[in-house]
Amino acid sequence: MKSKKIVNLTIDKFIDFSLYDKKLGYYMKKNPFGTKGDFITAPNISRLFPEMLAIWIISFWKSLGAPKKLNLIELGAGNGEMMEIIIDSLKNFPNFFSSCNLVIHEKSPTLIKIQKKKLFRNNINWISNLKELKRYPSIFIANEFFDSLSIKQFIKKKGTWFERYVHLEKSNNFFFINKRFDIKKYEKKLKLNISQNQNFIEFSEMGLKYLRNISSMIKKNSGGLLIFDYGYLEKKMKNTLQAINNHKFSNILEDIGNSDITHNINFHMLKKIVNQISDLDCDITIQRDFLLRMGIKERAEIISRNKSFLEKTDIYYRLNRLINKSQMGSLFKVMLIKNKENKHKLGF
Repeated sequence: MKSKKIVNLTIDKFIDFSLYDKKLGYYMKKNPFGTKGDFITAPNISRLFPEMLAIWIISFWKSLGAPKKLNLIELGAGNGEMMEIIIDSLKNFPNFFSSCNLVIHEKSPTLIKIQKKKLFRNNINWISNLKELKRYPSIFIANEFFDSLSIKQFIKKKGTWFERYVHLEKSNNFFFINKRFDIKKYEKKLKLNISQNQNFIEFSEMGLKYLRNISSMIKKNSGGLLIFDYGYLEKKMKNTLQAINNHKFSNILEDIGNSDITHNINFHMLKKIVNQISDLDCDITIQRDFLLRMGIKERAEIISRNKSFLEKTDIYYRLNRLINKSQMGSLFKVMLIKNKENKHKLGF
């Protein structure tokens, strides 16, 4: 890239460069999580969130027949806070905890260092490839994982499809361009019809790969994948590509490597992918409903007993951020992918 004055990159390659370049990549050089970072995730807001997840994990484990060996995998563990609180909660269930092989799948060496520092007291395996997993029943947890994967974008004009690129020049003159694209050939390669009834497509090849690989493992070894992410349920795809810097939206084409680049998940497309795979099904709800069904309000009442007024206010302020429909409550969707014969419905 440095040897050329002008480079045209597909959007997914541009995102990969911006986020994961070894020297300049956003996730490779900093900890973006928490109040000092660029964004705050649900586990950073309140420990109630991972506590509810721990209860759900125990219940789902029982629906699998309480296997004596189990993989519990967090996909993209951020600053390690969610896994830390989940582990603390799971230690109250010794039968489960002794059965559990704790795993984190993480791409960023910088975040791995942060996670290892926070979680050093626990026996956790870090893996770069899911093929490294032991062939046990597996519970995968993905909180804001899929929205961090790179996406392609395609636009239809007068019946012809084009792929969107980023045009880069050494003079820092960056802008989007469109190139004609054979969508039918691409769909044959993917073995997935993504253009049906669409005028715009936002699609992650990496997301498709993860879904298919994890679904294959669930089919073979039993288990499930629980996804929490910003997203929408409508069939029509839309342009949701965005950059975030210091808790505010920023220009995707400016200050490259210093902003997170993300998008909203089209859960209808995820469901379409899962429906292609025999013997699997999925349930979808909003974060508010999932957490309320898990008893998050009751848990908040318990932990707020004997607290000062200010401490109680803080607990309920944080709870409100998680479940209020105008905040994370309905913006975040929750999806469970599991074997059809497993009738587990807790949270859904």
